[in-house]
Amino acid sequence: MFPITGNAALILAVLFGAAFGWLLHRGRLLDYDVIINQFRFRDFTVLKVMFTAIVVGGIGVLVLVNLGAAKFHVRDANMLGTIIGAAIFGVGMVLYGYCPGTGVAAIATGKIHALVGAAGMLFGAMLYAVSFAWVNSHILSVWKLGKVTLSGVTGLPQGLLLALLAAAAIAVFVAIERSGVEQR
Repeated sequence: MFPITGNAALILAVLFGAAFGWLLHRGRLLDYDVIINQFRFRDFTVLKVMFTAIVVGGIGVLVLVNLGAAKFHVRDANMLGTIIGAAIFGVGMVLYGYCPGTGVAAIATGKIHALVGAAGMLFGAMLYAVSFAWVNSHILSVWKLGKVTLSGVTGLPQGLLLALLAAAAIAVFVAIERSGVEQR
């Protein structure tokens, strides 16, 4: 396998970024109402797309690692930091109506209101950067599990965990469809 570097890597990054943005648009994830209605339990498009992306991405990473084309780089599991970060992310997503990726894609499609949230994301990133020493010593050092994986904790093979995740995704999708919650 040949590594892709230099200008070819930059061109591929732009092409994959454009394809990702187009897919977000086609999947209706740039629609403010779709994002907000996920949190109101009225439209499960976001859940379906994210669940599918996690399963497909997980399979892709596992295949690349097993082929020797990629390596796992496991980071420390800092549970308190993850919980606080997830809460901030969730509140921000509800208020903004976009996640960071869909926010940038919305800006690219000309949705001016998405610029306000992008400014908020930049401010939040700067605030995190200047407060990192405090966050590292008071938050990230609490409930630190080290370099663990779900496979390592459960003892189950990664392939089996992905199969279970895929089965859970299918079960959730079927339950959503049968519930009749989504009206388009």
